[in-house]
Amino acid sequence: MKCLVTGGAGFIGSTLVDRLLAEGHHVIAYDNLSTGSGKFLSSAHDNSAFQLIEADLLDIPKLSATMRDVDIVFHLAANADVRFGTSHPDRDLQQNTMATFNVLEAMRVNNVRRIVFSSTGSVYGDTSVVPTPEDAPFPIQTSLYGASKVACEGLLTAYCEGFGFQTWIFRFVSVLGPRYTHGHVFDFFKMLLTNPHKLHVLGNGKQQKSYMAVSDCIDGILLAIKHAHDKVNIFNLGTDTTCTVNQSISWICNHLGLNPALSYSGGDRGWVGDSPLINLDTQRIRALGWEPKSTIQEAVISTLKWLSSNRWVFNAR
Repeated sequence: MKCLVTGGAGFIGSTLVDRLLAEGHHVIAYDNLSTGSGKFLSSAHDNSAFQLIEADLLDIPKLSATMRDVDIVFHLAANADVRFGTSHPDRDLQQNTMATFNVLEAMRVNNVRRIVFSSTGSVYGDTSVVPTPEDAPFPIQTSLYGASKVACEGLLTAYCEGFGFQTWIFRFVSVLGPRYTHGHVFDFFKMLLTNPHKLHVLGNGKQQKSYMAVSDCIDGILLAIKHAHDKVNIFNLGTDTTCTVNQSISWICNHLGLNPALSYSGGDRGWVGDSPLINLDTQRIRALGWEPKSTIQEAVISTLKWLSSNRWVFNAR
């Protein structure tokens, strides 16, 4: 199978690239390297079945040319900076929604009909249904990021109806593990490297979130593709437990042997669009036989270990 992975040099994308190559597939990674890293693809470059295309999804001619003879698209490329959405209101529209439209159009022109999409648990906004199943009603959107992903999902399902596409949409919780370069563990570790005696926390530290190891995430994606065959397949992906920000901080500090003084910005949200509670119902993906192998705490610690051994990532962003 010939696979195109957008965002293939990123955290989740490069991990997926390695797994697909290990399964014997031909893989094209498409990435503009704005947030991804070529270093994450070092082992992939040793495989003759791998190719990296350094280009942007807004480059429609390049994207369409790359799409020729592809069997399936794994569309992971996106702007994931939820916190700064209001500072750059057009970024989520361009890099998420318009980029997804470009991917779908390039697929249509090249007669590619299968697409896997990385959505987000943020589409549920401040839901009143917890744990939140896939068929929960969408509330008012609280972030431009979440809104852009809802729009992407709408485009995907419309192309399934209009052009005979098949899609697998995965609504992730936050993902942790090796090659992780964005999110709370990264930010806290970076702050503690600068000053191990103080740590500033956005919000009140009581925000309650679910997290998932990247290896479990990839397992879920690949399992669903093999066993779910509807026109539109939507799955939540995450652990069935949560932790507070304060709990995560305690795991981080205990692992690093630190006891910093904590200060808080206050309020139940760290930023505009931050959801105080994310807890997804994952019964649908579990019915296919998927089960996460790592706890949230294990995922946090594995991330810390990787960051400790790869401190170059703090200077790469």
